[in-house]
Amino acid sequence: MRTDSELFWDSLGPIVLGGITGTIPLAVVSFVIGLAIALGIALMRLSKVRVVSAIARFYISVIRGTPLLVQLFVIFYGLPSIGIVVPAWPCAVIAFSMNVGGYAAEVIRAAILSVPRGQWEAGYMVGMSSSTTLRRIILPQAARVSVPPLSNTFISLVKDSSLASLITVTELFRVAQQVAAFSQEFMLLYLEAALVYWVICLVLSTAQGRIETRLDRYVAH
Repeated sequence: MRTDSELFWDSLGPIVLGGITGTIPLAVVSFVIGLAIALGIALMRLSKVRVVSAIARFYISVIRGTPLLVQLFVIFYGLPSIGIVVPAWPCAVIAFSMNVGGYAAEVIRAAILSVPRGQWEAGYMVGMSSSTTLRRIILPQAARVSVPPLSNTFISLVKDSSLASLITVTELFRVAQQVAAFSQEFMLLYLEAALVYWVICLVLSTAQGRIETRLDRYVAH
């Protein structure tokens, strides 16, 4: 019979591998798609067309006003009831991306509004259109402001990805559950999973600091 120490080290490899091949890809893909959704929703939110702005506000309200787990279950278990069957992994990506889109949209909108109006005027003075000014001047500066909250959103997403285990997606926590069920050492395996999540978040926090330093050169002083 294996000791707790032996079980810990024997299971560490599969759990870490579950994080590398399951949790991280799921979080990265969902976050990238979610950012694209968030940018679109943020620009809609800033639109002077009331209908467009209202649609964006409604989307944000629904996403922020309902639990992520419920959103995940609606897509995975609810859609098949109306004839739409989506595999587990894409289901998780859709749910997480939509969730990120709702939360990150307000972050991006606030970051865009934080850029001084003079930056827009400077772009117009050199002959840039609104879209070009937004792309070349406003968004690079807004990116620096939005990095800390968006990084926190990504870190939260990495942790929330454990919910995907409830729809049979194989990721870090799912692997820990499987090993725990086999060994019956639930406390040890769940604490080990928590440790791996913590290490991942520490690495991401370090990367966040470096990204902030690099983007600092784009900020107008």
